[in-house]
Parts: sequence; structure tokens; C-alpha cells
Amino acid sequence: MTNQTKNHWEKVYNTNQANEVSWTQEIPKTSLDFIHTFHLPKTAKIIDIGGGDSKLVDFLLEEGFKNITVLDISESALERTKKRLGSNSKKVNWIVADVTEFKPKIKFDVWHDRATFHFLTTKEQINKYLTIARNAVTGYLTIGTFSNNGPDKCSGLAIKKYNEQQLQRELSQGFKKIRCINEDHITPFKTIQNFLFCSFKRQAS
Repeated sequence: MTNQTKNHWEKVYNTNQANEVSWTQEIPKTSLDFIHTFHLPKTAKIIDIGGGDSKLVDFLLEEGFKNITVLDISESALERTKKRLGSNSKKVNWIVADVTEFKPKIKFDVWHDRATFHFLTTKEQINKYLTIARNAVTGYLTIGTFSNNGPDKCSGLAIKKYNEQQLQRELSQGFKKIRCINEDHITPFKTIQNFLFCSFKRQAS
């Protein structure tokens, strides 16, 4: 990705409040449900890819998780979340980075990604992402992308849609599928976006 991509997302977060973007969730129930199925200790290392101003981190902190990392290309998005969390923000590791250029310094028990992967539209971007994930994940990976019934664009950008077989095929080197579900996300504008959520377990390549 380029500075143009970073500038796009900085503008999105600088000009829109949380209730003015389509991906906002008051309660990230599906993400939490998937994470709960992994039966993790509270010391598990969890990274939220493209976390932006998602409230997943709020709920994970409330549940007592102690090793949370949030990564996003937009510094403005992360600053907004830090401000919301107040003093609790000091308990989180914040990383401003393009995920395809991310250089993890630790291994993660859970890699969570809701709505970042589908913005990667070239084979090169997808391969970079998957290589980084394989190197960084020792436990589980959960991804939410637009399904084949989802929109063609998001935030003015083209996206890549997936069905269960396509997503499984992309992750087949290094990850074994656990389960997938389709879910309608109701945006703040009362429109419906259909998502595919899947969980995977890290396997030896």
C-alpha cells in the first residue's frame, strides 16, 4: 500500500465520527464469540488487525485480558480509541502500521481481523499479509470479510469478496479452518452488509 492509502484512512477518521462510518458496532458480539471459543487464558497475546476505533479492545480489557495489541494504518483512529479508553489505554500496545508492512516483535495467540483483509485486492498484498500472519500466529486466527453477498466497495475503496471455500483456500497454507458463519451487519445508516466470519488454527506448514 502507499501513502495514498494511509492518507485516505486518516481523512476518514478525521472527518467522520464513529456513528458516521459503516463498520461501527456498539458490541462486537461475533468477534467476541469467536475469541471465547478458543478458551484462552487472560494472559493470551491478542492482536486486533485494523482495530481502528473498534470497541473490541474495550470488551477484552473488561474481560481481564492483559496482552492486547491494536494495529491500524490510521494514527487518528488509534488516538480516538486511546482517548475513549482513558487511563486503560496504557494497558494496550498500540501500533500504527500498514498490515502488509507489519514486522511483529512477538508471537500472538490470536490474530483478529474484522474488515481489513477484504481491502487487499492484489495477489501481492494478500501474500504479504498471509506471510506475516503465518510468522506471527502460534494459536488462532479469525477473519471477518465481506461475503459474496456483501457490497462491492467500502469507504470509497474497492474490496475483494469471499465465500467460505475461497477464504479457506487462501489460508490453506499454515491454517486449518475451524468454522465459518455468515452474518448481516446493520450499519448506523440501517443498511445491511453481509459478512463471512471464519476461525482457523495455526498448523505447521
